[in-house]
Amino acid sequence: MQKVNWFIIWLLAATLFAGLAQAYTKEEVVKRGTLRCGVSTGTPGFASVDAGGKWSGMDVDICRAVAVAVLGNPAKVEYLPLAEGGEFTALMTGEVDILSRHSTWTFARDSGLAVHFAGVVYYDGQGLMVPKKLEAKRAADLKKVKICGPVNNAPFEQNLVDFLEKNRVEYAVVRYETIEMAVKGFEKDDCDVLSLPQSALYGLRLGLADPANAVVLPEVIGKEPLGTVVRQGDDVWLAIVRWSLYAMINAEELGITSQKAEELKSSNKLEVRRLLGLEGAAGKTLGLKDDWAFQIVRQVGNYGEVYERNLGSKSLLKIDRGLNNLWNKGGLQYAPPFR
Repeated sequence: MQKVNWFIIWLLAATLFAGLAQAYTKEEVVKRGTLRCGVSTGTPGFASVDAGGKWSGMDVDICRAVAVAVLGNPAKVEYLPLAEGGEFTALMTGEVDILSRHSTWTFARDSGLAVHFAGVVYYDGQGLMVPKKLEAKRAADLKKVKICGPVNNAPFEQNLVDFLEKNRVEYAVVRYETIEMAVKGFEKDDCDVLSLPQSALYGLRLGLADPANAVVLPEVIGKEPLGTVVRQGDDVWLAIVRWSLYAMINAEELGITSQKAEELKSSNKLEVRRLLGLEGAAGKTLGLKDDWAFQIVRQVGNYGEVYERNLGSKSLLKIDRGLNNLWNKGGLQYAPPFR
């Protein structure tokens, strides 16, 4: 007779209990009356807070959309700014219901943590920012540079070094303890190249004393798909968060905007009527009201509207849609259909 391994039994029981305890996120959010959204401590265009305590940004609007789907009101969100390194712990321990924090979807995170990425909100990539005085319009114009190298930025630095060596650019690395110190070094001309996710560079550029003296080069030298994250063990909650994003993407594709959503209720187009909750299963399969997607678009906007006001032409960043355009307009944003 084999000896019982009580530790294994205890571990399995604890895992099952944890899964059951987290399997009703929607019900907890409804009971609480607010959605707890983990965001960054301040990333222009994605999550930032003004002097009056009002949050705005792409990541913020995603949480507002989920709040509309579940609670019917985009204002019923509590934003918790989370520093780099502790965000996934906050999610897995239940401190937040959703992580909408400029988080990159990677193999290590997807396979090694008890989390699920619910979709790609923004297709980003590692970029390069250089002083205007270098007169570089593309990375190919660089000849000899000093890399602004934060010590906690090893993967980005290695990727940049590989890129520069491949393109035969002479370089030296200037070490800094933090990204903030590297930015100051960049401003003082002590180093020449800052390399971070391109969207972050656009935000950092705005914070410089003279943004006109810095240029974000067009090349992207590494993949950084950014998405919302939820805990494992709650498939319904995963579906709600995922389809809140997909509703916004599909709405843009179908031409449903916050201004037109109401009048399009009279549309004869089946795909439009399904998204607006007038045909099909609507919200029943997720335990939501039939008009949940309609309310997201009406109260928050479709994907294009959200992009333009936070990152695009109507924002200070003015980042071209690029890969974040719809699939039928040359981009990668593609959502499964509402049927």
